[in-house]
Formats: sequence, C-alpha cells, structure tokens
Amino acid sequence: MAKKIATLMTDMFEDSEFTSPKEAFDKEGHEVTVIEKEAGKKIEGKNSEAKVNVDASIDDVKPEDFDALFIPGGFSPDILRADDRFVAFAKHFIDENKPVFAICHGPQLLITAKALEGRKVTGFTSILVDLEYAKADVKDEEVVVCHNLVTSRTPDDLPAFNRESVKQLQ
Repeated sequence: MAKKIATLMTDMFEDSEFTSPKEAFDKEGHEVTVIEKEAGKKIEGKNSEAKVNVDASIDDVKPEDFDALFIPGGFSPDILRADDRFVAFAKHFIDENKPVFAICHGPQLLITAKALEGRKVTGFTSILVDLEYAKADVKDEEVVVCHNLVTSRTPDDLPAFNRESVKQLQ
C-alpha cells in the first residue's frame, strides 16, 4: 500500500541524499511531498545538481496527513530547525511512532525537537557530539534502525539507508 511521505527541506540540501531516497520511494509507489516555507518555490541542492519544486508550504500541511517523515541532510536541516513550525512537525512523527528517515545532518531537526533521548542513531561526524548531548545512543554505522527511526551518516550509506527506509514502509 502506497504511503505518503512528508519531506522537510530547503535550499542547500545534500543533493543525492534527496534524489536517491526519493527514487527508491517512487519505485515502491510511495508519494513524496516536499515541504518548505513557500509552495511552488524551486529549491537547490548545495552541489547544484538537484533543483526541486516545493509541493507545499509548512503552513498548509498537517503531520497527521502523512505516514512517514524524510529529512535529507546538507545544510537544510540546520536552516529549518530555526523555525518552530518545522521542529513541531518533525516531533509529531516521533511522538506518534511513525517512520522517520534522517540522513547526514537530518537528525539536527530531531535534536532541536528533543526527540532522540534514548534512541539509537547515527549522523554525519560533525553532529555526533550534538547527538550525544541530546542523550541519544550514538553509533558509527552505515545505517541505524531504532524501532521506526532510520538514520545514516553520508551519501556513501545511501544503499543501506534506502533499503531500511523502504522496509519501514511495508
């Protein structure tokens, strides 16, 4: 059964950390909705390889309307976590035990949501200390699955990240 996946991102996302999982989700028939501050806007990856149309404004969507959350890495999660609307949106998925997929810097949004305490997670090297301060159980592995939360470190981990994320949607 097709699932609706909310994707929180803005400019400066890590290009492949959006395009590769999106392709995996699309292949399985899932619907990916890109959510940013402004619907219809075109956002660009930090490597200028991917340009993505924003499907919906954060003001026009409710987390209850989605089955899962996807947070690509890059600088995007750090930018979004300064906006309480995105933090509250992300927190809903953890609180409601819905699948959450966060790669590289993606967990930054979950750190700000104070949603990682006691969870097994991984992330990009530069946020591992932040994850520890968030009281997460930090692992240095290509993919870490903790119940409904899937995290990975870098684009090199995308095959494992995509595989485990798709499994969560079955």
